Amino acid sequence: MQHFLYVLRENPITVIAFSLFALIVFAALFGPLLAPYDPLASNPARALQPPSWDHWFGTDQLGRDVFSRVLVATRLDLTIAVAAVTISFAIGSVVGTLAGYYGGLLDQAVGRVTDTIMAFPLFVLAMGIVAAMGNTVENIVYATAIINLPFYIRVARAEVSVRRHAGFVEAARLAGNSDARLLAMHLFPNILPPMMVQVSLNMGWAILNAAGLSFIGLGVRPPTPEWGIMVAEGATFIISGEWWLALFPGAALMLAVFAFNLLGDGLRDLIDPRRRT
Repeated sequence: MQHFLYVLRENPITVIAFSLFALIVFAALFGPLLAPYDPLASNPARALQPPSWDHWFGTDQLGRDVFSRVLVATRLDLTIAVAAVTISFAIGSVVGTLAGYYGGLLDQAVGRVTDTIMAFPLFVLAMGIVAAMGNTVENIVYATAIINLPFYIRVARAEVSVRRHAGFVEAARLAGNSDARLLAMHLFPNILPPMMVQVSLNMGWAILNAAGLSFIGLGVRPPTPEWGIMVAEGATFIISGEWWLALFPGAALMLAVFAFNLLGDGLRDLIDPRRRT
């Protein structure tokens, strides 16, 4: 806690990032309880009403409260992002660490697989995976995890390749540590700082990817509240003057991505062992 407070004092941007992150997590956990209206309940008599004291973000074409839908959608979008990034981080860091430490044929095989994934435009690859497997939440998570794998593999491989012959690693090896202990206790903690920055960036990308798939009709299916769906539905009403339908879910999406992009520096400072001296 003392180190955490020190990092916050040293970098005011980190305070903003963690505050936004805490707000997003709070909305994801308690949004369904705090929503003033049922996000799925329609009321045609109050359709397309502008923001007011009764409906802070206005109502959509079916009379549903936009604020309630934006609030409830936070849980789904954050869940997709966290699940996808967790899977890609767990697999990519392990595979990249092994490839960077042992090298040889393993390194070449991992490199070719990574190059193959990176050869495709990543969003198009996600579209193909979801279209082939079906547009369910689970498949969106898997598709997002697959397109994020190369980033973790490459970062972990590069960091381990640089450090595998470092003095502290050689000293630990001479002290009788096994390869597994070297990787888990000495190398992996030292590659976590750049990995945490990558995690933060990928969280924003994962949210954008899920929203983008929903925007083009390959993501979460209506009437489930989701930021991408809400922006897509609201885009058709911008010309007729109902700007709030796309503005507020788009602003929530922008705020979430902005928070995760800023969060990377703070996470790096918290995890980096050199910052604790």
